[in-house]
Formats: sequence, C-alpha cells, structure tokens
Amino acid sequence: MDEQGQELPVRDWLPRAAALLVGTLALATAFIAAYVGALHKPTPHDLPVGVALGDQRAQAVLAAVRSRTDTIKPVEYDNQDAALDALTSREVYAVLHADPGGGLTLTTAGASAPAAKDLVTQVLTQAARQANLPLQVTDEVPAAAGDPRGLVPFYLAVGLVLGGYLASTALGISLGTAPRSLRRAGLRIATLAVHSVLLGIIGAVLVGPVMHIWDHQVLAVFLVGALTVFAAGMVAAAVQGWLGLLGTGLVILLLVVLGNPGSGGIYAPEFLPAFLRGMHRWNVPGLATDSLKSAVYFDWRGARWPLVVLGIWAVLGILGLVTAAIFRAHRRAAPAARARPAAPGRPVADG
Repeated sequence: MDEQGQELPVRDWLPRAAALLVGTLALATAFIAAYVGALHKPTPHDLPVGVALGDQRAQAVLAAVRSRTDTIKPVEYDNQDAALDALTSREVYAVLHADPGGGLTLTTAGASAPAAKDLVTQVLTQAARQANLPLQVTDEVPAAAGDPRGLVPFYLAVGLVLGGYLASTALGISLGTAPRSLRRAGLRIATLAVHSVLLGIIGAVLVGPVMHIWDHQVLAVFLVGALTVFAAGMVAAAVQGWLGLLGTGLVILLLVVLGNPGSGGIYAPEFLPAFLRGMHRWNVPGLATDSLKSAVYFDWRGARWPLVVLGIWAVLGILGLVTAAIFRAHRRAAPAARARPAAPGRPVADG
C-alpha cells in the first residue's frame, strides 16, 4: 500500500522484496555453514602447555606426546615461576613440572577454557601413566560454581553485543541510518552511550546479585559490559550509516554469523578451524569474552589487548558515523545550493 492506501503495482515492490529475501537466505546459509562447520566436530591443535627449561622429566613427557600428536604444543619458559605467570596471564592452558617426590604436577587454569583443561589433563594423565610417573593435577584458577563449563562469559558477551547492534538498528529504523547533521550524530552517540551504561548495569546485576554467579565482580562486569555494548553499537551505527539496510546484514555477518563461533567462547580457539582460530583477537564477541574472563577470573591479567581493541572499535565507529553524517549532509546541501536563485544584481556562476 502507498500513502493513500492504494495497492502498489507488483513491479514496485517485487524487486525490493526479492532482494531482501535473497539477503536473508544468504545470511541464514552463512549462519548454518559457520556454526555447523566450526562447531560440529571440534578438533584441537597445538593447545599450549608451559614447561620450564631444564625440567627434563616434564620436557620428556611433553616431547613424547608431541611425537605422537599435535594436540599439545610445549611452550618453554626460563623457569617454573615464569611458566606459572604465563598460566595466569592466559598464555597457556596448563603448566607441567616435576615435583620433589619423583612425579609430575600439572597446574591448570580451568576458568580459561574448561574444555581445553580437560583435554590437556586427559592427554597428560595417560602420558604420565605410560612413563610410569605419578601425576598430580591442581586447578590454579577454577571456574565459578555457577559457571562450571566456563560458558557464562561467552553467553553474556553474546547478549551485550546483541543489545548494542539492536539498539543501533532500532535508531536507524526510526530516525534514519545516517544522522542528518553533526548535532544529531552527537545525540545518537550519546543515546548509544546511555544505553550501553544501562545494559552494562543490567548484565552485571543479573550475573551477580540475581543469579549469584559472580557476586563480587559486579563493577568489573559492568565496565567490560558497557564498553562491549558501546563498541558493538557504534560499529553497527557506522556501517549502517554508510550502507543503509545492506549495512545491517553486514553487521549481522560480522558480529553474529562469524563473530560468535570465532569468539572462542564455546570452544577454545585451538579447537576451531584454522580460518577462525585468530578471530577472537579482533572481533567484538571474542574480545568481550576474553575481557570478561580476564576481569572476573584473572584479576585483569591478559585484558589489555581485548580492552584496547574494543576501545579502538568504539572510536572507529564514532568516526564512521560522524563522517557518514557529514557526507550525507553535504550530498543533500549540494542540490539545494544549485537550485537556489542568484542574488539580484549578481551574475549566476557558470557550473
């Protein structure tokens, strides 16, 4: 129907409807391919395990495992303290070292990636048994009782990212994808900032006082959550500002279709196909998941990179939205300037 309530001819609505349906089919196909392709049969490669130089007993066991499979990758450090520091900085999933009793100790950080911890423990327990060495396993950083599989950071990150780009999409639908002036661009940025603070508070309260998962980490979760929502919202706003409706599809592709399976939240990056393995270091869901794990479980250790990159995404989003507003305003002003009649007594400029 048009504005007068009359039915539009088929030729007026069919191409647009067909394009939207084709786009939806493409996104759904990509969604299925990405999720099923990445997660249907996780195959781990090169799970890093720390070991101290000169620890011949631990090195021999790791070398024996490495000779049979590429599941585990030994990472050597100058001493045991350096290896344990790497564990709490989330550089490795476990540290293997000899103990004074003639056996081995495997120190893990289950909160980093429970599936990776379980696999490393299983493989090295079998290897120690074959070497006739007793193995003691300790978890230096266990996941919270309310987060036994370590999935809460990922699911929380998904909700925060969803809230960010949906807020931007809602503003784009109601007010136009690109603001008509710098003032309106500033108001949109401010609106997304307020929304980010509110959703950050809601997320922190839900996983803290309401669900009692991280009762003592409300401030940390709020700070990461607000930054995540704002980064996702600004990226969406910038892309939509330049590309309009097509930008919404691109945002879903980047933040959801590729972003969620590539975040390393369900399975550690070493379990994913090669093309997704490093994605968590730059996509918003992966950065948010890593930031939440570092803030909640590791006293902010290892959080510098994901927090900085989230901040960069937020700044790039602001710049993208502002430049889109300037560009659109300039395009609207140019025809108006050409159509404006010349002042009396002043010659009309040629071109």
